[in-house]
Amino acid sequence: MPELPEVEAARRAIEEHCIGKKIKKAIIADDSKVIDGVSPSDFVAALVGKTIVSALRKGKNLWLQLDSPPFPSFQFGMAGAVYIKGVAVTKYKRSAVNDSDEWPSKYSKFFVQLDDGLELSFTDKRRFAKVRLLEDPASKPPISELGPDALLEPMTVDELHGSLSKKKIAIKALLLDQGFVSGIGNWIADEVLYQARIHPLQIASSLSRESSATLHKCIKEVVQYAVEVDADCDRFPLEWLFHFRWGKKPGKVNGKILLIYSNPFDKKKKFFLQVIEKAVEVGADSSQFPNNWIFHSREKKSKKNFIDGKEIDFIVAGGRTTAYVPGLQKLNGNQAGKAVGKPKARTSKKKRDGDDDDNDNNEDGGSEQASEEEKIARKAKSKRELRPKSPGKKPSAKRKSKASDTDSEEDEGAPAATDDDDDDQKKKPRRVTSRKQVMVGKAPKKLANNQNTNKPRKKVK
Repeated sequence: MPELPEVEAARRAIEEHCIGKKIKKAIIADDSKVIDGVSPSDFVAALVGKTIVSALRKGKNLWLQLDSPPFPSFQFGMAGAVYIKGVAVTKYKRSAVNDSDEWPSKYSKFFVQLDDGLELSFTDKRRFAKVRLLEDPASKPPISELGPDALLEPMTVDELHGSLSKKKIAIKALLLDQGFVSGIGNWIADEVLYQARIHPLQIASSLSRESSATLHKCIKEVVQYAVEVDADCDRFPLEWLFHFRWGKKPGKVNGKILLIYSNPFDKKKKFFLQVIEKAVEVGADSSQFPNNWIFHSREKKSKKNFIDGKEIDFIVAGGRTTAYVPGLQKLNGNQAGKAVGKPKARTSKKKRDGDDDDNDNNEDGGSEQASEEEKIARKAKSKRELRPKSPGKKPSAKRKSKASDTDSEEDEGAPAATDDDDDDQKKKPRRVTSRKQVMVGKAPKKLANNQNTNKPRKKVK
């Protein structure tokens, strides 16, 4: 994933080869996921005829300053890259474009041809990048929301320590926060923390001024060196963690150097089919794959030998897979006794169990208070169990529907049962549902409707 050194290498290449040249032709991809907020035709119209004045960068964002606004800006995302035909931009994106390569690439999102024939393209295979057309990119999000650039606007030691002392989150997560400092990504954060001997999960506010000074020094050295070599990882110092942190990096198996074919579906198609056939033959049981297969060097991200026998471990910090050396990067202070990566789970478990920390700290009168609360809870529970499952009014109305309308209206205004009458409440449903009780309920209704009929009967008697 491109970080500050890769984006800076692209900016320098544009500055060296494209400044002062006019855009003669432009092709913008019809991809609204990457081309943000403007149609391809409007984008092209805003570019053609303009001259590139400068190339600017902040954090992982790059934009071209033209002789008049609006200006194109590029947020590289996970796989964004700048290519200039015939020019080696950075080793990160495999150098220059050859004549045999597809050009512009099918993944090209932004393509321009300059008046001297030079061609520039911004590509993105994974479509997480953003290409925008803005009047003033520096004053608009996301660039306006970025923290100081790790290369161009480095903090002083005092500023860094003061900022860290206010942050109660893991240092790795803080370094990845582009609002805190812009340009540092996953591998740079791992590198500077390793060189500073700081655990990725160490709380930022717990770092001493000495540790903050060491971290400041390591950030400066790593970023500046990576930029100086144009993000060419082959030129990074051999003692850097970078060379060992990739758990799936091809290497040697049984002393033999393994090869990976760049396009197995093409020239090595026969070899690729043999691999598939063998995998099917053994039922995809990796333990039965031939010993010279590259598979066996694609180790899981668990542990791997490092300098002086130290091992690299992989945890999740700041939401990212994080490489560190447990033998050198230890949790300090109050965090020393905590399990790596599990402080939050333990805290939430205590909350679920009823905030045990609060009860343990309340030694004076704590048991008495707890017992009183238990009594209240039990009493409330017994009341709930004794009450009917349905509200008092609804069962009464439903049962009385079998009786007269007059009775139903009278019962609707009856008061709800009290706790003292719980035993009677249990018996009432049985009495109301009996046939005899229904007949008793109908008697008043018959008398009311046949008052004149009853009088003659009495006279006959």
